[in-house]
Amino acid sequence: MAKLTIAQALNQALEAALREDDAVVVLGEDVGKDGGVFRITDGLFDKFGGERVIDTPLAESGIVGTSVGLAMAGMKPVAEIQFFGFIYETMDQIASQAARVRFRSLGRYGAPMVIRAPFGGGVKAPEIHSDSLEALFTHTPGIKVVTPSNPYDAKGLLLSAIDDPDPVLFLEPMRLYRAFRDEVPEEAYRVPLGKASVVRQGTDVTLIGWGPSMALILAAADELVAQYDISPEVIDLRTLTPLDEETIVASVQKTQHAVVVHEAVRTSGFGAELAAVIQEKAFLYLEAPVLRVTGYDTPYPMTMFEDLWLPDTSQVITAALASVRF
Repeated sequence: MAKLTIAQALNQALEAALREDDAVVVLGEDVGKDGGVFRITDGLFDKFGGERVIDTPLAESGIVGTSVGLAMAGMKPVAEIQFFGFIYETMDQIASQAARVRFRSLGRYGAPMVIRAPFGGGVKAPEIHSDSLEALFTHTPGIKVVTPSNPYDAKGLLLSAIDDPDPVLFLEPMRLYRAFRDEVPEEAYRVPLGKASVVRQGTDVTLIGWGPSMALILAAADELVAQYDISPEVIDLRTLTPLDEETIVASVQKTQHAVVVHEAVRTSGFGAELAAVIQEKAFLYLEAPVLRVTGYDTPYPMTMFEDLWLPDTSQVITAALASVRF
């Protein structure tokens, strides 16, 4: 065991995958000699060479389009998109090609590929760098959407994503890349896709989040206990699609209150889907409406305003109190 950051855990996962399977290749802008914009691929070029850790031109559509072809030909490409806001350039390749290969070919072909992208705000990045666009892809059948919030899950989920026979969009919370360290096994291991984690047991309200929102949810949970004598149960979804509805519903049936937290804009955000699932499957247990703490329905703001735009701990606490005291 070693205490690693999320960035280090992801690097370990990529190295393990490259060692385990010759079909795995890593490709993207500056992932080779430079180690990627966040140094997630640091050192891999020296260990595995330029035929397996491939620097590409600045063309996101080309990176993902090439990955689709490689995957259909039997390789397991791991493509890096430098920032999630650049994903718009790849929409045709992801939604029209990668996500449809198995369906279109009646199961004869798959696209075992991973698209890695940092996302979320709080790092004062320029425009189109901090957007949370996960709902665009949870609305796209045929692709899994996965996002870790801690080093242990980061390594295990990425290895499971690389193993998966279908395309996986792997979203990495860049604000948390080096925010803290956790114990991570040195050997390779897997965290299953499609299974949420109950990271804190509670009885009064269920707080649901994923990726970058988990840090503020856990901070809010501590304060709810210390200052308000409220016992929150905290769920880290880890995988958005396929969604672990069973864990969510069981928790809400127990606490009878639910608050969903995400950085993405409010309208048609994934929180709305969660609210619908809870309404359909746990309505008779609810003592209050499902509440959402989200970003605003505007483009992500300039850096000087992002602290005003992002959800914060006080908003989560206020929503939890409103739900419990409804």
